[in-house]
Amino acid sequence: MVHMERGKLVVERVEGKSTLTRCYSKYPFKFIVPNKVGTSQTDAVWIYTITYGGGIVSGDSIACDVTVGDGCTAVLTTQSSTKVYKSIGSKCSEQLLEACIGKDALLVVIPDPVTCFSTARYSQTQNFKIAAESSLLFVDWITSGRHQNGEKWAFSQYKSTNRILLEGDKPIFLDTILLEQESQCSISDRLQDYQAIAMIVLLGPKLKLIQNQIQEDVKTLMSQQLRVPSIGSGTPSKSNSNHQLSKPSFVASCSTFGPKGIGVVIRVASMTTECVYNFLQHQLASMEPLLGAPPYR
Repeated sequence: MVHMERGKLVVERVEGKSTLTRCYSKYPFKFIVPNKVGTSQTDAVWIYTITYGGGIVSGDSIACDVTVGDGCTAVLTTQSSTKVYKSIGSKCSEQLLEACIGKDALLVVIPDPVTCFSTARYSQTQNFKIAAESSLLFVDWITSGRHQNGEKWAFSQYKSTNRILLEGDKPIFLDTILLEQESQCSISDRLQDYQAIAMIVLLGPKLKLIQNQIQEDVKTLMSQQLRVPSIGSGTPSKSNSNHQLSKPSFVASCSTFGPKGIGVVIRVASMTTECVYNFLQHQLASMEPLLGAPPYR
C-alpha cells in the first residue's frame, strides 16, 4: 500500500474572524499563507499549495485534510499549474483532498490547471462533506500538456473524482473523468482541437446569485456559439456553409444537482487555456467582496 504524506488545515473563528488555527505539511508539498488578501474588512483565509521541484513526481502520493469551521471562509489555490512529470514504469501519482465545511461556511478551491507531461499517470480524488447551509466552489481542470514540446494529450492516464456528501453521508454529487490512451483511439483523437477541459461546481446560499448569473451567461453564450445562420431563398453562400461546418472554439454546458437544485455544475471545453482563464475571471469576478480578491486575477 502506497504511503501518503498528509497535510492538515483547520480554519476556525477566532475573535469574530476566519483564522487558520492549524497548518501542517510535509515534503513533497507545503502551504503558503499570505498575511492578508484584500481590505481589512475581508474575512477570508487564502492558502497556496506548493510542490517542491515545481510539480508532482512519478509515484508521489499527497493527501490534505481541510476543515472550515462554522461561519468561516477559506480559499485553497495554487501559484501556477500543477505539473505531473513523466511516469517511471507504471507508477501513478496521486492527490487526495478531504474537506469538511461547517454551517454557514464557504470553501473555495480554485487551482490552476493540471498539466500532465508525456507518459504521466495521475489520479486525483476530492471529497467534500457539507452541512445543509454550507457553500462550496471548486474548479477542476486539465490542459493538453506542454505545447512548446509538441505534446498534446500525450500522457498515459488522467483520472479525477469529485464527491459531495451532505450531512456526512448522503451523496448529492458524484463525478469521475477518465482519460487514458487506447490502442484504437488516443486521447488526442477524441478531444481533437480542444486544449483544455474544465468543470466548475457552485453550491450553497452564499453563491446563489452567482449560480443564477452563470447559468444565464452560459445559455446566452452557447445560443450564440451554436446558432445556425439563417439561410434565405436561393443557394447558401460558401461562407454560410463553412460556418455551419466549423466547430466552436469554446463549448460550455450547465445543469443543477442536489435537493431543490442547490448546486450548479458547468462543464467547459476550449481550444485555448487562455479562454478558460478568461471565462473563470469573468464569471467569478463578483466573488471579490466575499474573498477579498477576484479569483484567477
